[in-house]
Order: sequence, then structure tokens, then C-alpha cells
Amino acid sequence: MQLISNLRTFIPMLWIFGFRPGSCKADSVSCRLWAEPQMPEIFMTGDFIIGGVFSIHFDTTADQNTFTRPPLQLHCSGSMIFSELQFARTMEFAIHEINNRTDLLPGITLGYQIHDSCAAVPMAIKVAFQFANGMEPFFNYTDSCSKSARAAVPAVVGDSFSTSSISMTTILGLLEIPQVSHYATCACLSDKRQYPAFLRTIPSDHDQAAALARMVKYFGWTWIGAVRSDSDYGNYGMASFLKAAQEEGICVEYSESYYRTQPRSKLERVANVIRRSTARVIVAFLSAGEMKVLLEELELQPPPPLQWIGTEAWIIEPEFLRFNMCAGAIGFGVPRSVIPGLREFLLDLSPAQALKSPLLTEFWESSFSCSLKGSSGGARECDGSEDIRALENPYTDTSELRATILVYKATYAIAHAIHGVICNDMHCEKSAKFAPWQILDQLKRVNFTTKNGFQVSFDSSGDPVAVYDLINWQVNKDGGLDFVTVGHYDSSRPRGQEFSVSRAISWMGGQTEVPRSVCSESCPPGTRKVVQKGKPVCCYDCITCAEGEISTKTDSLTCVQCHPESWPNIQRDSCLPKPVEFLSWDDTLSIILTAFSITGAFIAVCVAAVFYKHRTSPVIRANNSELSFLLLFSLTLCFLCSLTFIGRPSEWSCMLRHTAFGITFVLCISCVLGKTIVVLMAFRATIPGSDVMKWFGPPQQRLSVLIFTLIQVLICVLWLTISPPLPFKNLNHYKERIILECGLGSAIGFWAVLGYIGFLALLCFILAFLARKLPDNFNEAKFITFSMLIFCAVWVTFIPAYVSSPGKFTVAVEIFAILASSFGLVSCIFAPKCFIIMFRPEQNTKKHLMGKVPSKSL
Repeated sequence: MQLISNLRTFIPMLWIFGFRPGSCKADSVSCRLWAEPQMPEIFMTGDFIIGGVFSIHFDTTADQNTFTRPPLQLHCSGSMIFSELQFARTMEFAIHEINNRTDLLPGITLGYQIHDSCAAVPMAIKVAFQFANGMEPFFNYTDSCSKSARAAVPAVVGDSFSTSSISMTTILGLLEIPQVSHYATCACLSDKRQYPAFLRTIPSDHDQAAALARMVKYFGWTWIGAVRSDSDYGNYGMASFLKAAQEEGICVEYSESYYRTQPRSKLERVANVIRRSTARVIVAFLSAGEMKVLLEELELQPPPPLQWIGTEAWIIEPEFLRFNMCAGAIGFGVPRSVIPGLREFLLDLSPAQALKSPLLTEFWESSFSCSLKGSSGGARECDGSEDIRALENPYTDTSELRATILVYKATYAIAHAIHGVICNDMHCEKSAKFAPWQILDQLKRVNFTTKNGFQVSFDSSGDPVAVYDLINWQVNKDGGLDFVTVGHYDSSRPRGQEFSVSRAISWMGGQTEVPRSVCSESCPPGTRKVVQKGKPVCCYDCITCAEGEISTKTDSLTCVQCHPESWPNIQRDSCLPKPVEFLSWDDTLSIILTAFSITGAFIAVCVAAVFYKHRTSPVIRANNSELSFLLLFSLTLCFLCSLTFIGRPSEWSCMLRHTAFGITFVLCISCVLGKTIVVLMAFRATIPGSDVMKWFGPPQQRLSVLIFTLIQVLICVLWLTISPPLPFKNLNHYKERIILECGLGSAIGFWAVLGYIGFLALLCFILAFLARKLPDNFNEAKFITFSMLIFCAVWVTFIPAYVSSPGKFTVAVEIFAILASSFGLVSCIFAPKCFIIMFRPEQNTKKHLMGKVPSKSL
């Protein structure tokens, strides 16, 4: 059904070009065609005729239609493209070479009909219709209508441009006539649903676009400009490139299109966009015609130096070497090759041979600026002194043969396909009948190597393996530009290894360093990229990583959080271990506290020594010497237990510091409480008939101290058993450092220990306060009241200070509280007694102590 639909579309075009059902108008005398056929430029008869189409000219001429007579036929005009003539004659050379072989189509002579499409779609369509109709001979179109029509050509080589090739294969594909192009690269032609009969020996633009994108990425360019031909070649090719570039993370500042037939204002606009752009790299997916026009426009007002990236359509075009602004241009071209015997064939051309073909006649006359005898025009008549070997133009240049080898391959591929259809065991049938689809089927399966070593095969899309040379325009010793192969690309290699550079590259302006072309400079480690609003992803700002985060790579999209025990360095490009903070022995604060602790312990020992020496004195005896010595011992332990809070916390030190502190302080307060009770009981005993002292004598005093202390021991044992204080790393208080401290374990246990000490201290304070005014010259209850007042004040202020102090200062506050309360007890309870013993011995008498009180010894 699709075939019928397409036929309905193209039947009207048959009428336009003069090919109609019953196209012979019969009368009694002659038969003629409605339209004049297009004569082949170069032809040769043979058993099988291969068609050839090349864009030898670039323009067409035709009179304006008046609609009062049939339109005149199109004719090619303009300058001849000598490289295209070389392509046409290469096909001719290949067919002659095949005809002389005995292993390929033995006994079969191939012929050819080579046409000039003028790079114009109407001419390409007309030629395609002629190939499909198979009219022969072209040079005798007054043949009898009774003559049987010649079969269509088995296959066609060409055309050189994608747009004209699309037009041709749309027509030829309806009849399954295969078309093998040597230079039509449009990626759209790989779609076998639309173009089932199209094959090519040049890689698709899809492959070239992918190669260009990888090359741009390879050299670190992320900010580029793009310009393309406004044709199938440019539009499809650029679409493939932009998709591949996006996958590679490349951004395009602008993408402009132009076609040579469009108004000049469009060209000027494109040139101005290029001049104003900030991208230093420009990818030009242009055919040779558009590239030439664009460079000529840019020459009028040269832009800043640009790094041109070219496609195979113009990167090896010798005519463009005169544009010095393109120095350093780089792009992919078809690999260079050698075709033995081709140069001799091209140069084996005499004036007589040139006259046999209008095309060769034009070539001869334009090359030597003379007129061949028998032709019209020319400034002078050629005199025979012309030497074709002395010519230097694309026709005679066989130094590289990049695109020319593709024509050679296409011609040989068709020959192998015909061989596969009509030959069997080296025997070929001249009269064999076959359908075009059989040739097409054989073409899809060909796989051979030419005699100059080139592999020829097609994939399922009719495309070959993509292999390119990396071409660089380098300045030579004379100041001109030369093509230099500096690398290669082979799509059959593993991913990431397709592209290689083998020689030094010359960049724009002849510089040796790779030019930079970025919208924004790379973000260094320690920062992350933030895309600028409304701009491509390649345009971004560099934002310093947030607190606690780092980035280790250039152009990082995100920052990563450091490990909880690590913290970023100043540059925020690496995580460093956080410093561990604790109250170490070498810390100045620790040294001061240690000095006070040892001093306090020393004072307590000294007081004990004084008391022991004067143990029989009335002051010592009057104030319960046994509890005084036990109190001094507990105070010494209190001073020394503060040392357990200094140093790196460990399991044992954490458990020891809190339990030692709790037990020694309870022992201390218990002794003070015992002394206070003794004072109260002693004065109660002075009341007549009171025997209270027998219930609180020395044994009871020792027992009370033991019971009070055992209760604290029991609390500590339960605390250590259920949830003991253990060292832990506090990561929350400071972000940039770790506080190594002793965790409380069970908060209830910790506050139970403190609460019990506070309860005893408060009880002692109340009892001492009640006994402070009892009559006595030396009432110890007064001093106990002051000491307990200091003790309670210290520990009441300790609680908020402890909770709010940061890091190691938490421990320092706790030590300070221990030392302050211990010094308070020493100062208030024992300093007055020592003062009397040492400096007021006259007061250290029983008489003085008794004063007005009846003689009742304590």
C-alpha cells in the first residue's frame, strides 16, 4: 500500500518531466518523445549499464515560465567543479578496470551513463526518472515506437549531495533500484523504512556528529557556536551533533543556519552572530558552497580568532586554504588513499578525446583558456601545446584521493553485486534476467577487499564502518596552509578508544596550546556549581561548600558531608580529623588546678600534723579530735580526687572520678554532721537529769559516719551496675572539634549522688545554724555554719555553671567546685583552731574554753 501511495505522489512528476504513459505520439511517419531527454555527460555501452550522478556544476539556468508553452529544460551552468569531474572519471576508470579483470564478471562488459545533477533537485529527479525508465539510446530520441524499451539500470552511483540523493532514492527506491552514494552523509538516509534502496560508502553524519562531539569533549571545550547549511545535510547533521554534544555535557551558545540561495541579509545576520559570540570554538556543519560564502562574508570584517571545527564536506577542500582566518582548523576527513593507475588514466586525455564529450571539452577549454577546434567560444584556438600534466587543480591532484576512493568502492560494490546475481562458479550469463531488488539484496551482503587494501561492506542501515582522519590546517614554511593528518577515529574500536592523536596540533592563530572555550571557568575543589538562571548548564557560578561539607573534584555538582569525626580544611577540599578536646595534664588550666589540689591536700596533712602534735591541747580535745582527724583525712581525699578529673577520659577514670568524689565528700560531710550533732548533744547534756550523751558517744559517732557513707557507696554501686559513666565523643556541642568527656551513664545515678551530698550538707547547715549561739567561748558550730554555707553556695552555683560550660571547662568547673568547697571546710573549721594553737596559746586553756559555763568537760 505504501508503494501505491508513493506512486500516486510521483506520477504527476512524470508528466512534468515529459515521461507519460504512451509517451510516443504516433502518426504515419514517426514517433517522438514529449520531452527531450537529459543526455549523459560521459557514457559507454555494455552488457549492463551502471548509472552515475555527480554534481559537476553548481548552478542551473532556465528561462522563466510563461505558461503559454512547455517549460524549457534545465541546463547546468557556472564554473565546473574539477573534483566532481575527477569523481566521474574515477567511476569510468573503475568500470574499465573491472572489464579487464577475469575474476570479477568474466566475459561481461559493464557500461556507464554519467550525468551532471548540477547539485539541483529538479535535475537529480529528472535523471532518476530516466534511469528508472531505461530509455536508450539517449542520443537518438526519434526512435520507432515499436522498439522495445530497455530495462532500467541495475544500480546507480551518486549523488555527491544529500538533498539531491534523497530526491533520487525516493524515486529509485519505489522500483527497488539500488543507489550507492559516495558523499551523501545525511543521517536521515540510514532510515531504511523511507529509503530502503540507499547505501553509501561514506559514514553517516550520525557517526560524524558523534565523533565531533567526542573530539570537542576531548579537548575540553564546553562552550561552542554552531552553524549549519539550511539543507538536509546541515539540519540532520547538526541535530545529531547537538544531541551527542548534550550527552557529552557541551553547551551551544548559538546555532545558526544558512543556504547559499537565501537573501544576503540572512548571511550578514549569521556573520554578525559569529562576530559577537563569546564562544571561541565554532562547529561548521556546512557544505562547501555555504562555507565558501560564509568565509567570504567574514573576511569583510574578521571576527576574533576562532577555532573552526569542520566536517568532511569542507575540511579537505583545497580552495579554502586561502582563508587565513581558518588557520588551525580541525575536523574529520575521509582517510587518504592510493588508487594505482588512476593518475595515468586521468592524464591520458588529448584534445581529440576531449571533443568526444561536452563535459571534457569544457574542462579542457576552461583549464587552458582556449577553444578546441570544432567547439564554440574561447578566446583563442588551442594549438596543441597544452600539457595536461602541467595542470595543478583538483582534477589532476591524486596526492590524497580521500573522497575519490569512495567512488571507486561504490562502483566495485555494484560490480560485486551484479556478479553475485548473474555469475555461478566464474560463469556469467550476459542474457540473464534479474530484477533490481536482487542487485539490492546482493549489495547488502557484499564484503570484499579492493586491490589497494580497502574493506567494503555495509551494515543493516546501508552504512560503512565510520573511519576518519583527523585533519588540521597548519601553517607551512611559506606562510600558507596545508592539510596535516594529526590523528584518527575508528568507530569499531572499544568505547573510549575510538579517538587518537598522533601528531602535534596547530590551533587558531598558530598557537601550540589548546584554546579555551568555556562559558564559566571551572569550579575548583571546595566549591560546587550552581547554574545561572536562564542560561545553559555550562554557565554557572561557583559556590563555596556549606559548613561541614567538601568537594574534592573540579566542577563538582554537589558537596558531600564530612564524617562526623572529621571537619573540612580551610579550602574545603578535604576532611581532616577533628581535634579531640579534653582537660589534659599539659593544659595551663590543668596545671593551675593540680597545683591547688596538691596544695589543699598538703594543707590538710599539715593541719593533721599540727593537730596530732597538739592532740592533748584543750582546743583539740574540746572539738572531738577523732572526728577532726577523720575529717582531715576525708578532706585530703577530696583534694586528691579532683586529680582524677584531669587527663584523657577512660572507662576506669570515668567510673573512679565520680564515685571517688561522691564517697569522699559524703565521708567529709558525715564527719562535719557528726561534729555538729556532738555540739548540740553536748549542750543538751548540761540540762539537769539529761543523759543524752550516752546515746551519742564515740561508738555512735563512728557508726553514724559509717552508715551515712555506706548509703553513698550503695548509690554508687547501683549507678555503676545499672549504667556507669563511660567516655564518649561529644560531636554536637562544637561542629569543628570533638569533646572527649565522661558521659553520665544514668543521669538519675549522677544526680542521686549529688542530691545525697546536698541533703547531708543542708542537714548539717541547719543543725549548725541552730547551735551557732550556744554559750561557749569557742563554739565550733559557728564555724561549721560558715563552712556549710560556703559549701552549699559553691554547689548551688555549680549546677548552672556545670550545665552551661563548654567542653573541657565543664570538667574544670567540677574540679573548681570540689576544691572551693574543700578549701571552705578547711578554712572555716580548722583555720581558727590552728590560729589559736600557733598564735594564741593563751587561749588554748581549759579555763578560757569554759568561760562562764559550769565546769563540764566536753
